[in-house]
Amino acid sequence: MEGKINKQLKKVLKKIVKEAHEPLAVADAKLGGVIKEKLNLSCIHSPVVNELMRGIRSQMDGLIPGVEPREMSAMCLGLAHSLSRYRLKFSADKVDTMIVQAISLLDDLDKELNNYIMRCREWYGWHFPELGKIISDNLTYCKCLQKVGDRRNYASATLSEFLPEEVEAEVKAAAEISMGTEVSEEDICNILHLCTQVIEISEYRTQLYEYLQNRMMAIAPNVTVMVGELVGARLIAHAGSLLNLAKHAASTVQILGAEKALFRALKSRRDTPKYGLIYHASLVGQSSPKHKGKISRMLAAKTVLAIRYDAFGEDSSSAMGVENRAKLEARLRTLEDRGIRKISGTGKALAKTEKYEHKSEVKTYDPSGDSTLPTCSKKRKIEQVDKEGEVTEKKAKKAKIKVKVEEEEEEVVLVEEETSTKKKKKKDKKKHIKEEPVSEEEPCTSTAIPSPEKKKKKKKKKDIED
Repeated sequence: MEGKINKQLKKVLKKIVKEAHEPLAVADAKLGGVIKEKLNLSCIHSPVVNELMRGIRSQMDGLIPGVEPREMSAMCLGLAHSLSRYRLKFSADKVDTMIVQAISLLDDLDKELNNYIMRCREWYGWHFPELGKIISDNLTYCKCLQKVGDRRNYASATLSEFLPEEVEAEVKAAAEISMGTEVSEEDICNILHLCTQVIEISEYRTQLYEYLQNRMMAIAPNVTVMVGELVGARLIAHAGSLLNLAKHAASTVQILGAEKALFRALKSRRDTPKYGLIYHASLVGQSSPKHKGKISRMLAAKTVLAIRYDAFGEDSSSAMGVENRAKLEARLRTLEDRGIRKISGTGKALAKTEKYEHKSEVKTYDPSGDSTLPTCSKKRKIEQVDKEGEVTEKKAKKAKIKVKVEEEEEEVVLVEEETSTKKKKKKDKKKHIKEEPVSEEEPCTSTAIPSPEKKKKKKKKKDIED
């Protein structure tokens, strides 16, 4: 199987070399190459040789006399088993298919338990609704229900095995004043049967979890130390086997389980996910949100080394996993401490944080923010009203003065416009007079008589200037 010549095979071949005139037919090409090198014997390996070997195996009873078919079939079966075990280096403790089945069953049991417990709480809640609020643990709820049954029996029952004294007294007090409906004995029997199922499944789940822990420590001890038995088992189940998982790169192991998110991110050209199943490892859970990506990348790199060591290594110790986990924990501490260090200075010294002292401040409610309307009390003092009146009078006077000033400014503007238009008219007249010849009969006598309108405007201008 390993391409090596056995002692018995050597003796047979040495006898053949002396008498052989034809090449030797070999089923394994690697073995044929070794025979040719060491014994200088020409070998043939082809599909025709394989067919010839198959014919010899099928006609073994006729070729070898004195061998019964029953013994031959038993020999073939034993040889096939031994060859497959030797090729796979079989070990009963190294079967990873058991892990795949165990973790799948564990997930199924969790789903079924949740469904059963929800149904049990809802069903018994019609009879005794207060019990579900008092007892939060599902297993103790089912155990108490199984022991007591009808709520009228809680007064005489002792629940000290499952509950502390305070909770027991609260349950008994709630049973006396319960608002639940009356239920028949047949209904109680069905509910109790469901409770026994829940208790049995939960006990079997704890047993299965212990079995999974032992299997993981036997098959992949370093992976168990790095990421825990549940995450390690889910990684193996997702890949199919430990050997398939060992062939994956660290970047693939990091996002294993988040394939849908990865392809969605690639399709929409957004950021790819930083972690998949490895997110549930304890080291990633301990880190702060901004360091989760870094820690998951480093953890995936170290986990891949542990997987390959467990898959291909002969040693079954977990020393390498413990060492790598210690390195990752130290790295996590440095990343977490880096945020506490000083921004200025050398950065080596830690920032001094003041001691926290709890100061209880009683804050009162401010009703001013409730309405957008201006808040003013209805009953105002007479003095305040008088002051407000004076203020309003002053404001009215100022407004009147502003109106007067605006009117005067408008009048000034109008006067300036009129004067500018008159000047233009005068210039036009002068030009017209220069152009027209003066007649001898009518001598031009220009005597400007001021109109009464101009006098009024001049007076207004003087008043405005004053």
